[in-house]
Formats: sequence, structure tokens, C-alpha cells
Amino acid sequence: MRKRIVVNAGLTETRVGVQEGNLLTELYLERHRHRSIVGSVYKGVVTNVLPGMQAAFVDIGLQKDAFLYAGDYTTNLGDFARAMLSGGDEEGDADVDVEELEPRRETVPIEELLRKDQNVLVQVSKESLGTKGARITSFISLPGRYLVYMPQARHVGVSRRIRDERERDRLRAALRSLTLPAGGFILRTNAEGKSQEEFAADVEFLTRLWAQVQARFEQAAAPAVLHEEGDLIFRVVRDLFSPEVDEFVVDSREVYDKCVGYVEALVPALRDRVRLWEEPAPIFEALGLEKDIEKALRRRVWLKSGGYIVIDHTEALVSIDVNTGKYVGKRDFEQTVLKINLEAVGEVVRQIRLRDLGGIIIIDFIDMESAEHREQVYRALKRALAEDKARTNVLEISELGLVEMTRKRVRQDLRALLSVVCPTCKGSGITKSDATLAAEIFRAVQGKVRAEDANGREVVVRVHPDLARYFEGDGQEGLERLARALDRKITVQPNHADREGYEVRLRGGAPQ
Repeated sequence: MRKRIVVNAGLTETRVGVQEGNLLTELYLERHRHRSIVGSVYKGVVTNVLPGMQAAFVDIGLQKDAFLYAGDYTTNLGDFARAMLSGGDEEGDADVDVEELEPRRETVPIEELLRKDQNVLVQVSKESLGTKGARITSFISLPGRYLVYMPQARHVGVSRRIRDERERDRLRAALRSLTLPAGGFILRTNAEGKSQEEFAADVEFLTRLWAQVQARFEQAAAPAVLHEEGDLIFRVVRDLFSPEVDEFVVDSREVYDKCVGYVEALVPALRDRVRLWEEPAPIFEALGLEKDIEKALRRRVWLKSGGYIVIDHTEALVSIDVNTGKYVGKRDFEQTVLKINLEAVGEVVRQIRLRDLGGIIIIDFIDMESAEHREQVYRALKRALAEDKARTNVLEISELGLVEMTRKRVRQDLRALLSVVCPTCKGSGITKSDATLAAEIFRAVQGKVRAEDANGREVVVRVHPDLARYFEGDGQEGLERLARALDRKITVQPNHADREGYEVRLRGGAPQ
């Protein structure tokens, strides 16, 4: 399947889309005034220790204090004996073979580890999401092109995406034959087929970077940035541009030149795959990405067969519901259900990756009576998720057709990034009907008149234009009955901006 990276460099933001075939599977966006801080290293100062939550708040120079769990902190920053692995970087190696690298988490109370006003060396592992501050860890991991360096670890791991055991052994041997600094390394997916010399260059770069971080920690006054992750284009070249990518297209000469510089430094063999988009049509629109982004903001996504999936966000989880829709099948019902569920698997996983959904995800497949069919759909889901760079954990399909899974999230999902809560429905997706609002206004008018206790005065009601039109049609009879009951004129004015908002005045009186 043809794979392409597409870069749209706008005036205020840069967008990067990854296409597999003609479908958009991943989208990264960076606004020029709000760069991602995941992976950046800080010298922070503890502002509060919470024994009840076994966590601490740390000031790293952001608007909100960052959040540090006791399990993400080590008591001695100079002690590299404690192993770690908290997962990959933002775009990269959540595909690491973690079993041999999982740290021993000692249950030391947070109040014995940290105190207020203490300086700490930390790295951002998750962006600020909603009302929560950034999540941080003291287990530092510095990604290079082929390696991830972890100063506090003691192991050499290999990406689990590299499945050939002989290649895994070769990679370990090649890395261990070098003179390595104290700490641990992960060989990333990009390391497959690469030589000892290429690993040596990565080791030298990462060792030098860690030394700079340590020196800055000693000199800087907290809070301070010690190391910033590169911009979006740099991270894309480092983490996503591989031999599997057939084309890397950029629509800006300035960004193209920058991109070529990164490619020549990191992956010179792929230089010929980078090209400048010189067509007059906008690149995302011409290549079909704009349409896919617009669809990714919809609640309902149609499948080619006529079935559809519905994606709903709740406070604690994301639910994805699979429905037959217009598809009625050709044979028996069980085969119809199986076909829809198998087709839905690919679209569900694509939407999870594209929308960057995270946390707890519940997928409600159409009920399947056959255990064999449930297993078939489960295997298809696992295969599809193998291409996802974010770490996932998937439980088997229940008899009710439900799949429970978790997916690591390090930044805002696409919906939160591109949209805001509707000011009318306040995020509920529904508003009061015209009839409900009319009845509510009638009660408000009656209450206002009784409170003012004035005779022969006109009542003026300001409402949204849609509701004003309702009072001219279906609601006119009720308005006339109210006027007769109160024995006064009622005037409706269509000049309120909020659909559910209204204002009731008595001529010369104060607004409600």
C-alpha cells in the first residue's frame, strides 16, 4: 500500500498528514505559538506534595503546575541503577518490547521522596489535557534517529515491531559492541537493517545531549527549560520518515528547505523522496486530506457497505458503536453481522489513530452468537492495531460484542484540538425545542407581571430569531391566549443571540 507524508505549512499552524493508500490515517498539528512540550526536559520546583494522592505538583514554568506521580519519581537523580520504561515518545516508540525493561516501582511514600520547594529534573510525558496540567516523569528518555537513550536504565531493548529474532540479536550485538555510557538504550523500529556506525553516531549525539542537560540543571534557576524537543517537521523526519514512506510532499519552499536539511542529516538515503508541491490547488484539498479531516469531526462515519459507526465522548471514556445501517446482506444474518464487523474494524482503528483517541475506549460490535466469529473479529482488530504507534491494551470480545481497550494519550485529541464546546448546547449536542422554550417564556412573563403588579403595560420579549418565527406560526395561538389572560399587549422581538436565551421587559421596567 502506497504511503505518503503530506506537509501543509500555514501562516499560523503546520499540519502533517500520513496517507496510506488514499486514506488519511494520522494527523499532526502544531500551532506556531503553542508548540508541543512532550519530550522537553525541565528543572522544576515542587509547589505542593499530596500524600493522599501519592503525587506532587511541580512548577516547570507553564500556566498550570505539572503533575508528578510518586511512581514516576526516583529518589536519587544520580543513581542510574533503577530501571525504567514509561513508554515511547510522542510519535515514536510505544512499540518497544517492554517486558525486560519494566522498572521495579518501590512503594516509598511521596512525602518521603519530595518536599515543597525542592528542585527536580523532569520530562513532560503528557500534554496538558482539559483542566489537567502536564504529566511529568523523572525517568528521562532522549530519542535519536535509531536509539532512545534512558540514563536511568541498565538494559538494551529492541522495538517489538522488529519481529525477526536473528535481526533482533544482531541489533543488540551491534549496539553492545560499542563503548556505551551509563544508562540503557532502546533500538527503535528505524534501526532495522542499520549498521554499527550509524548507531555509534546516535550514541555520541545522545550522550552529548544528556551531558548538556545535566550541566544546565546545575546552572539554571528553577523553573527552567533544559532541553526542548524539535519542531513538528524535525520530529516527523526523525520518527515517521522511513523506507516504507514512498513520498514526502511539502507545500512551502521555506519548510521544504528545512525538511531537506533534516533528511540529509538523519536519513540521507531517502533524500530523493522529498518533493516540493508546486500545484496551484491547496495540497490538503487536492490530495483528499481536507475531506478526511472534516469527516473526522463528525459523530457518524459511514462504511462502504452501508453500515456505519458512531463515536461518542464521555467524561471517562470513548464509546464506538457499530451498526448495520443500510446493509442487509446477501445470505444469512450471521454472515451479514460478521461482514459489517470486519469492515468496521479497519475504519474504527483508522478513526482511533486519526482522531488520536486515548484513555478507555469501548467498541460495541454488532452481537455475534458464534465464538468463532468473535475470535475472527478480535484477531482482525489486533492486526489493525499493530500499525498504531501508540501503546494499546485490548481485551477479548465479550459475548455481548463489547471490546474494552486502552490507548496511551500524550496530547489533545483531534476534536479538542480543532473545535470548542458549542455555546448553545454547552456540549450536550441537543437544545430545548421551540415548544419547550415558548412554555418557559410564558411562565417567565406571568411571573414578571405578578412581581411588578402593574396594569395596562406592554410586555416585550426578546428571543432568538428562530423562536420569533415559531411565535409567528405554531406558537401564535399560545401567545394570544397569554395576552388575553394577562390583559396586556405582548410584543416579541427577534434580537437575542443565544437560542435558549431570552429577555422579558415591562415597558419602562428592568430586564429579567
